[in-house]
Amino acid sequence: MRRLEPFGRIILYKTKLLMWTQVYDPLHAPLLSALVAFLPAALLLIALGILRLRVLHAAGLGLALAFLLAVGVFGMPLGMAFASALFGMAYGFLPVGWIVLNVLFLFRLTEQKGLFQILQQSLMRLTSDRRLQLVLVAFCLGAFLEGAAGFGTPVAVSASLLVGLGFPPLTAAGLSLLANTAPVPYAGLGTPLIALQTVTGLDLQALTRATALQLTLFDVLIPFWMVAAWVGWKRMLEVLPALLVAGGTFAGVQVLVAFLHGPWLVNIFSSVVSMGALVLFLRVWKPRNEMRDTASIPAEKLPSHKVWQAWMPWMVLTVLVFLWGIPQVRAFLDSWTLIRIPVPGLHGLVQRIPPVVPQPRVEDAVFNLPWLSASGTAILLAGILAGLLMGFSPAELLRQYGQTFRRVKDSLLSLCTMMAMGFVLRFAGMDAAMGLAFAQTGVLYPFFGTWLGWLGVFITGSDTSSNVLFGSLQRITAGQLGLSEVWMSAANSAGGVMGKMINAQSIVVAGTAVNLKGKEGDVLRFILFHSLALVTLAGLLVLGLAEPVKSLFP
Repeated sequence: MRRLEPFGRIILYKTKLLMWTQVYDPLHAPLLSALVAFLPAALLLIALGILRLRVLHAAGLGLALAFLLAVGVFGMPLGMAFASALFGMAYGFLPVGWIVLNVLFLFRLTEQKGLFQILQQSLMRLTSDRRLQLVLVAFCLGAFLEGAAGFGTPVAVSASLLVGLGFPPLTAAGLSLLANTAPVPYAGLGTPLIALQTVTGLDLQALTRATALQLTLFDVLIPFWMVAAWVGWKRMLEVLPALLVAGGTFAGVQVLVAFLHGPWLVNIFSSVVSMGALVLFLRVWKPRNEMRDTASIPAEKLPSHKVWQAWMPWMVLTVLVFLWGIPQVRAFLDSWTLIRIPVPGLHGLVQRIPPVVPQPRVEDAVFNLPWLSASGTAILLAGILAGLLMGFSPAELLRQYGQTFRRVKDSLLSLCTMMAMGFVLRFAGMDAAMGLAFAQTGVLYPFFGTWLGWLGVFITGSDTSSNVLFGSLQRITAGQLGLSEVWMSAANSAGGVMGKMINAQSIVVAGTAVNLKGKEGDVLRFILFHSLALVTLAGLLVLGLAEPVKSLFP
């Protein structure tokens, strides 16, 4: 054992010990190391989807295994493992859990005033067909909210609205997750692609264009897919013209804005045009066999002030979430309210090394506390303002908020636990071990590189985080294989969107929004096949176009 030095030397010695470099192949067999790194995520899937454990228990098992492997196999110092888990739990509450809590608060207020029945009737005035109501809410409105805020907002709002419209809870949760795919790279006014540009150093416009090309097919396909997933292909074909209008206009505007403008307003313009085109189309076309909710009341003409009251809370929500998503507004709010908390024992003490990153890089571990600029705060303010306009007193609003928190506290704890698992995997380098295994697939790398993006979002719950984790690896590997660095970096984001729907945090958000506590495994089983099928199609598309697009994206 090394002899203790005088006091000043001891401080230096301890500092050297604290800096820890990640190890990506602790078993000296890259594939085996990657499989070991994947075990916590596999356990979580098995516990939820097969063993049907409660989500909190499944998340606890996944976190425990991730912790043991991080320390016992990958050599992460014990204190750093604890710190990364606590960091993840904090992030699980803010921003993600904060959004869920406040969306459900607003939903509860509208329920108490009986406004959802009126909302249902007003939507039925646009179309009484349940399939097209689904597209309007989950696909069109969900894409708008994804573009304005992201971080679980569209899933929570869409699922809540669909339940209010009479959709079964499991259907509402699963289809809201499925709809929230193609818009994800442009979430929060383009945040995932901006993050991808930051870590790769590639041109943002080129990345935006490549991503748009990779997702154009899925923009058109998703409305068809989600309706078919619910009612089957035959009933889907009955509304084919309307679905083509919704998906086709969305895809066309997405490509146009991505090529001419950039990532910031892609979802905003695409969703507004798609919704407007669909509503106008439904004025002149109706499906021959309408699919109505037999339990709902007739879509009779409503007084305009009643319709306004029903839509008012969600209009307030949309306006505030959009304003909060504008970079200048967010920057202004952060300039005097953002609190940055370096995580003790973790910040600046974990080092990533090549080939995961071009040069050795020390990982930041700073918990940002944007208590005012967070999307969840905008939703809370929308709930308070809408609640006052609906006639609630401040005391009643406080009581309703307390009851909402009691309803979702277990789900919030589950969410925080799963984020803790993801952060342990990230800071232990276990995510990189999995990524490096994908990078060894040679000529098939475009296919598996797309799956790498899927894996990143499945682990972290965020396309932004996946791009930060694997963006550099995608560029480095593409360069070594003679592929387009822009194309493969974009594939990380495009593949990642297909993993968003089965990420454990997303499943908890959707399940909580529709009060499926303890049935999150049912949501996973509902959506798992669709995620795997869609990422497979995305991988094949990226592989098939990898050579032809090299002239467009050198």
